[in-house]
Amino acid sequence: MTQIQTRLELSGAPGSPYTRKMIAVLRYRQIPYRVFWGTNGVPPNYPAPKVRLLPTFFFPDGEDGELVPVTDSTPIIRRLESEHQARSVIPTDPTLQFFNELIEDYADEWLTKAMFHFRWAHEADWKNAAPLLVYWNTNTAPPEQAAQFADHFAKRQIDRLYVVGSNDITAQTIEESYERLVGILDTLIARKGFVLGARPSSADFALYGQLTQLAWVEPTSAAMTARVSQRVRAWIDIMDDLSGLEPAEDDWFSEAEAKEALGPLLAEIGRTYAPAMIANAQAIMAGEDSFETEIDGRAWTQPVFKYQAKCLGWLREAHGALSGNERGAVNDVLSGSGCETLFE
Repeated sequence: MTQIQTRLELSGAPGSPYTRKMIAVLRYRQIPYRVFWGTNGVPPNYPAPKVRLLPTFFFPDGEDGELVPVTDSTPIIRRLESEHQARSVIPTDPTLQFFNELIEDYADEWLTKAMFHFRWAHEADWKNAAPLLVYWNTNTAPPEQAAQFADHFAKRQIDRLYVVGSNDITAQTIEESYERLVGILDTLIARKGFVLGARPSSADFALYGQLTQLAWVEPTSAAMTARVSQRVRAWIDIMDDLSGLEPAEDDWFSEAEAKEALGPLLAEIGRTYAPAMIANAQAIMAGEDSFETEIDGRAWTQPVFKYQAKCLGWLREAHGALSGNERGAVNDVLSGSGCETLFE
């Protein structure tokens, strides 16, 4: 069936950080769109993706313009960059572009562990989230049915905490890393308003997506966010719709500004995300089903995640694609942060 699109179409859920990430990108970039909330909102004649992930974009990529379902926020953002020129979320400077990719991946692949942990490891949080997830998908569900679905879904997700590495031993590691991040973002945002200067990057939107859940939905991490930084809490609200912001090319950090500003954030990334990504990739290369490592002085174990090994590979490709001078500048900033181990 041929489709004529005058605006982008996607399906998503308010409880999906990646849905929030992408809708905020579309708003900022002033790209017309419409969103189908929940699986029940997607038109019945629309194709389903091979793996049901949110958000799912429907691009007219098929024969005669037939819709093709596409998932994975990071490559979708890069596709939109090629199709819509104005209001880019990717820095033009190659070194800053590299840091943007690293921070975006950290948010997507490490910070999501904190989101999943806080949502399902604490009773107050899962009792809050489970009914919301039901009603976000079907807001006409009868109370008794919604409660039954919520209990079933909560049990399933609690039983899956081990998949992201959340357990009694790692809980402190995850929660302290999130608290540190909020403090780091407070100082970083205070400089010029965003992570890489006075305009938002895809790294900002990736962080924002996870924080919409951690600071808006989950009671435990929301209280922590407000206690550590009301600035960050307010920043999340502002990030939600930046359609009125008018960016300029010189709004990005200069190389010198980036070196000074990004140190604490890169040190946090090197402290947590880097050892997890390296151990995961090594275990996959060795044919193992799980990996063990040490993060922030505590044992960490979880099943391997093949997609994250691909993410590490893409980051290494981006690092290798830099010119000699650019790579030298990047390595100078990374030195001593722990992130340099990702590229050794």
